[in-house]
Order: sequence, then C-alpha cells, then structure tokens
Amino acid sequence: MAGQWSPRTSCAPRSSSTPSSSRQPVLRSSPFRPEPPRGRPPSDHDDPTSTGAHVTTAATGTTWPSEVHTLSIDIGGSGLKASVLDPVGQMTTERVRIDTPYPCPPHVLVEAIARLVEPMTGAHRASVGFPGLVRQGRVIDVPSLSRREYGGPRDADLAQAWSEFDLGSAMAELLGVPTKVVNDADMQGCAVAQGKGLEFVMTLGTGVGTAVFNGGRLLPHLELSHGPFRDGDTIDIALGNAARKDIGTEKWLKRVRRAVSYFHDMLWFDHLYVGGGNAKHVSITDIGPKGQIIPNSSGIIGGVRIWELHSEDS
Repeated sequence: MAGQWSPRTSCAPRSSSTPSSSRQPVLRSSPFRPEPPRGRPPSDHDDPTSTGAHVTTAATGTTWPSEVHTLSIDIGGSGLKASVLDPVGQMTTERVRIDTPYPCPPHVLVEAIARLVEPMTGAHRASVGFPGLVRQGRVIDVPSLSRREYGGPRDADLAQAWSEFDLGSAMAELLGVPTKVVNDADMQGCAVAQGKGLEFVMTLGTGVGTAVFNGGRLLPHLELSHGPFRDGDTIDIALGNAARKDIGTEKWLKRVRRAVSYFHDMLWFDHLYVGGGNAKHVSITDIGPKGQIIPNSSGIIGGVRIWELHSEDS
C-alpha cells in the first residue's frame, strides 16, 4: 500500500466542528481509488462514481457503479479480518486475518488495519464492523479494546483514548473511499436478516453483541448485552469468552440458554440469529425453535447490505 500512515496527524479525535473539506487522505495513492480514464491526467474530482453505469441507494443517497465492490473489515477482540465483496456479497479476495494487537489504542488499531488490507485492491467503498457502540462514526464505548491485554481488566486510560474517537474519519482517510463504521453485530445481522417480523442477532465472542431488525430495517443500536445478568455481572461479561474458559463450556451454555430466554421475554423476537466465534459451541437445542446459527463469515459478508439498511442516525 503506497504512502505512510501517520498516527499523530491522522488518529487524533477531531472536533465535530472540523470542516470535512480540510481533511486530506493520508494515503494519497490508495489502492481502492479507481484509476482515471486513460488519455487524461488524474483529477481531484475523480471518484468511484465518475464513470460507467451507476445506482443510487435509498438509505444513503449515494450513487455507485452498478458493479460496486466493498472492502469489508471485521474488527474483533481477538482478530481483525477483511475481504473484498462483489455486489451480491461474494468474496472476491481471500479472507485475511491477523491477531488484534494489545494494548490497542486507536492509532495502533488503524496501523494494524493498514497492514491487514495492504494486499487488497479494487473496492469502491468500505464497511467496518466495530466491537462497541458507534454513532456517526464516533466511538462511544468499546469494552473489549479498553484493556491492555486480551480479556484483561478495563483500563481507564485506554477507555478515555477511545471515547469520542472519530474512527469513521480515520478509516476514510486511510482507505481513500467512502466508509461506514458500524457496530459489528449490526453488520453481521445485515448478512442474514430476511425482513420477516422482528429479527434479533446475538453474537458470542470476546463479549456479546446484539442487533435488532424490524421488517428488514436495522433499528438504532442499543448495547442490550450491558444489562444485568447474575452476581453483578452484565450479559456481556457473563457470556464472554473469558467466562466460558473460566467455568467451562457446559455451564456457559446454561447461561446462553438463560440469556436467550431473557432477550425473548424482552423483545418477543420472531427470529433469532446466533453468530460469533463461540457460536460453534452452541446447538439449536440451546437457542430454541426460532433460532438459527449463522457462520462467523457473516461479520464480513454483511458489509454489502449495511449500505442499504444502515442510516447514519442509527
């Protein structure tokens, strides 16, 4: 990947009053920025929508080439994964993965993603699934990355570094294409939601993620797993990977069954999708007849439909 990433100039949280016109891409020669038509020099106005057939999505109002390709990045507490997807969500490049670095303040994460996507080219836009609460690209809270080691205690300095960090702008500058940063469970749900009633997504990994769809529409994200569960722990802690390792998978599955019942009584969902790295330990008998276990690859594949189903107000 051409260019150099400078965390000191590009990763500092920006005030919402900073004019977007003053933000310059750090990677001037992004591999995702399409080449201009032959026969004329590059122009500052060249962008992914400048040539060929175009389509406009209702949710974003953005015009894209009819064969738009999406770089999809799945940020997890234990690993970072990415691939480029075609318009129907098929991977056009091999999925790549690296371990999530710890400690992981914002500039370390962005540098790691730069290494992750270096071999990938040909995308017109990017989708980033993030394991925390994000609003309009800004991080509100991210428990899994606010730790100095995987599964360790929460660190106040890291939590402060992440609070209000403008990850959306940092990713757009790094990649040089329009970018959405959303909660990872929301993005995973976009891969499987069918538009039938109220659909609930629960991801089981480092922690617990949730997403809710109604009639095919992604609802504004709420951290439902931060609700109380047992002995002062939240659902996120009680069903997290550290808890599973501590108490064993069988006892952990009892907690999963209890959490499913809890969420059903709260939401009365019509369909339940269970994903994430620890979904491999779960069977349909643990989640009930409304449940379906979805592949972990959904966290990447949802990067296409998130542009249709997600509103910046979510």
